[in-house]
Amino acid sequence: MTENVVWNEGKINSKDRCNLLNQKGFVVWFTGLSGSGKSTLAAELEKELFKKNLLAYRLDGDNIRHHLNKDLGFSDEDRKENIRRIAEVAALFKDAGIITLVSCISPHRDMREYAKERVGKENFIEVYVKASLEICKKREVKGLYKKVDKGEIKDFTGFSSDYEEPENPDVVLDTEKFSITKANNFMLNSLLERFI
Repeated sequence: MTENVVWNEGKINSKDRCNLLNQKGFVVWFTGLSGSGKSTLAAELEKELFKKNLLAYRLDGDNIRHHLNKDLGFSDEDRKENIRRIAEVAALFKDAGIITLVSCISPHRDMREYAKERVGKENFIEVYVKASLEICKKREVKGLYKKVDKGEIKDFTGFSSDYEEPENPDVVLDTEKFSITKANNFMLNSLLERFI
């Protein structure tokens, strides 16, 4: 498929871009059930990084499905393609020197591992945003769990479609035990210590 396509090297590399921005590009990948707090945490973290004059950008799973991945459904194959595309975009953003905050369910371990490999292990933090299905159902504001209960949505993660918990995430944020503020402060301090 790519046999007649040749990679074209530019004259500026990732290190040059990072130097220009005075920061290192890396990816924080938030995974967890719908309603666990992934998007909320990523939005708060983006705001805090911005306050510190750091360029960050959120790749939210729902937002990506509005345009880039609007042709994909929710079969296992489509979910894997969804994550593959998001991982490719995240890798490009990282290469551009941007702190990239990905918040998507990403239910399969092999695809989260693919994302880590594509971005580069040294530039990737897997964050498991942990919350029980019962708590997620109570918190969820999109009305998706109600639609699942009524049988209006099939192939929903946590019900008819599996979620494979991370085996060795870099960070576990149990949002049943910690407030968004505490979890966000923990993440910010971890990033400052490791990358910034």
